[in-house]
Amino acid sequence: MILYHGSNIIIEKIDLNKCRPYKDFGKGFYCTTVKSQAELMAKRVATIYGGTAAVTEFCLSDNIYEDENLDVKGFEIPSKEWALFVLNNRNRSFVEFHNKECNHDCKYDMVVGPVADDALALLFRTFLSGLIDIDVLVKDMKFKKFTNQYSFHTIKAIRYLKVIGGSKYGD
Repeated sequence: MILYHGSNIIIEKIDLNKCRPYKDFGKGFYCTTVKSQAELMAKRVATIYGGTAAVTEFCLSDNIYEDENLDVKGFEIPSKEWALFVLNNRNRSFVEFHNKECNHDCKYDMVVGPVADDALALLFRTFLSGLIDIDVLVKDMKFKKFTNQYSFHTIKAIRYLKVIGGSKYGD
C-alpha cells in the first residue's frame, strides 16, 4: 500500500521524538492514502514552520497486519468510539492513560481511521461545551466527508514503512 506524508521536508528517516502530541490518534507519525491531503498538509506545515512543502511517499508492508506483536487499532467509519478516542487524544488534561479510549501512552502501535479535520472542530466544540450529547455528535458526523489517516506510534510499527520517493512543492 502507498502512503503519503506531508511536511516541510522530505522525510528520509522517521524520528518519533519529533512528532507532536495531542493529535487525533496520539503522538505519532501520520500518513494518508490521499496524496492531495498530504499536499495540503505539507503546504500548511511549511507556512507555519518555514521550509518548502514536501510530500514523502512510503510503501506500507501488508505484513504489518499479520504481526502478532503489534497492537493495531482501526476505525472503519466515524463512530462514538472514534469520536471519544480522538477527543481524549487531543485533550491535554486527559490522564487516564490506561483507558483503551486514548493512545497517550502509545498502547497501540498503529491506528487507522478517519481524519478529524477542521470541518469537525465546531461540532466537537459544541459537544465539549455540553450543547449536544454524544448521540447528536455521531448523528451529525454522518453528514461530513472524511479522509483517512494511518498513524504509527512505535518503532515496531515504523519498521513496516519504507521510503520510496518524495516531491517538493513551491521551489
